[in-house]
Amino acid sequence: MVKIRHDAVGGIPTVFFAPPVGTPAGVEVLSLADLCHRVPGERLTVPQRPDFHHLITLAGGTLRHTVDFTPYFLETGSWLWVRPGQVQQWGDLTDAEGTVILFRQDFLDPATSAAARVEDPHAPILRRPLSDDSRALRLAVDHLAAEFHALGDLPLELHTAALRHLLAVLVLRLAHLTAPIGSPAPEPDATYLRFRDAVERDFARTRRVEDYADALGYSARTLSRATLASAGLGAKEFIDRRVVLEAKRLLAHSDQTAARIADRLGFSSATHFSKYFHQRTGQTPITFRDTVRGHTPLQHAE
Repeated sequence: MVKIRHDAVGGIPTVFFAPPVGTPAGVEVLSLADLCHRVPGERLTVPQRPDFHHLITLAGGTLRHTVDFTPYFLETGSWLWVRPGQVQQWGDLTDAEGTVILFRQDFLDPATSAAARVEDPHAPILRRPLSDDSRALRLAVDHLAAEFHALGDLPLELHTAALRHLLAVLVLRLAHLTAPIGSPAPEPDATYLRFRDAVERDFARTRRVEDYADALGYSARTLSRATLASAGLGAKEFIDRRVVLEAKRLLAHSDQTAARIADRLGFSSATHFSKYFHQRTGQTPITFRDTVRGHTPLQHAE
């Protein structure tokens, strides 16, 4: 099985995908019980930042799992997808029974990655199968697990190819046979998608809606209307939330000073950054960092 090694950068370990010699490089399937046996509980419950994908599904019980400082609650049949770079924190696995699929970003072919939105940082984290599609997803997991544990039945190259195809089936079904848990989101329009991509690219350069409007050829009011319709919040709030998320990641994941983080995020000074962060989270940057590293329960994100 894959051995997960931890390299601490500040307070949060980065978890690297490192399969044992002789096994397919890029994917692993294991039960939650196997995960508990492999990794001590105290290492699971601290925040960590994997450089590979986690697909988690429950066959029984419940699980609280925190992703990017927001708690999610899995129940039987639900799915949770943690993407590379997101900060996760496992909850108590005592009463949870299920499966974890780990895979590297480059294990799937580009067409599958695009169709399944594998690299989309805005894709829903928690999902539930539509109508009677639970069985199709369960079969996909069972086939993938059976092939993963059949090492030696095929030459390694063919075994790896089979795993890649079976994983593709699973992620495509997850993308198209499930729906986000909670209120259904409207289909985003092209204006919002262009704005969202621009914010992802430039949030450290500018926090002004007007700058994005000028760059994209819209009015600021048009961007705000499109963002409100698709994301349920205004354009300025959308930008601010992305900046705050990155600030939280940097505070939790590194020992960089507030001044250094302020510079990385485009603030003129550490004082300006601290005031901005406090206004939007109710905490100073240092208090937030201490909260994460001290394992104090985090506030629920809005």
